[in-house]
Amino acid sequence: MIDFKRPSRRAFLSGAASSLGALALAGCDGLSQSDRFRKVLYTGEDMNRLVQRALLSPATMAREFAEADISANFRANGSTNPEDPAYRALAENGFADWRLKVGGLVETPRDYALADLRAMPSRTQITRHDCVEGWSCIGKWTGVQLAAVIQQVGLKPSARYIVLTCADELEKTLDGTGRYYESIDLEDAFHPQTILAYDMNGETLSIPHGAPLRLRVERQLGYKMPKYVMRIDAVESFADLGRGRGGFWEDRGYDWYAGI
Repeated sequence: MIDFKRPSRRAFLSGAASSLGALALAGCDGLSQSDRFRKVLYTGEDMNRLVQRALLSPATMAREFAEADISANFRANGSTNPEDPAYRALAENGFADWRLKVGGLVETPRDYALADLRAMPSRTQITRHDCVEGWSCIGKWTGVQLAAVIQQVGLKPSARYIVLTCADELEKTLDGTGRYYESIDLEDAFHPQTILAYDMNGETLSIPHGAPLRLRVERQLGYKMPKYVMRIDAVESFADLGRGRGGFWEDRGYDWYAGI
């Protein structure tokens, strides 16, 4: 059996990123703003996704580690304490009033309290978080599999993607809100290592790391794992969300598919 090693795939992605950076330094910034040029880049992204999906079966697992491998200091990146007043109020009450809203193209829309999610069967995994910025950390995550939540509400036949909307806002120059959101397809949504994590390293998830709930989708880069998840929707297309690229950072030029 062929061994598809993670380091070689990361090296490929790093090389691609370096090549794009070199183009920009060489004076190709104008090209990056061209619709025609961006379509070429997006075609390459689609090819990367199709190739990886061809090589990796839906059941292929990301590497899991031992307790001894857990990083002493797991970096908290991006937002570390959302300024949204509603979120701050929920945090002050220990998220007792927090509810995860699940809707969109589902048969039975539902709200989940944190206690509801904790009462469902859980999964614990020790995995490596690879950031697009070039750093990695290993952490232990416990949560409910996203598939279990989706199965409870039931998907309508037209559903193709799962969109997660979060409490944090970043820069607003493109869409006027800056609200963080992310999307994955159904293959990743139903993967056994895709979980809605509420514990980290054996303790309740902290605010800097995304309390009360964050996504872990272990076969992709870190920006695909949003923190402070407030809502989950099944959709047929994300073309009408943000700038139509499927996520906060994707709207700002990142690849939608960030497989590693």
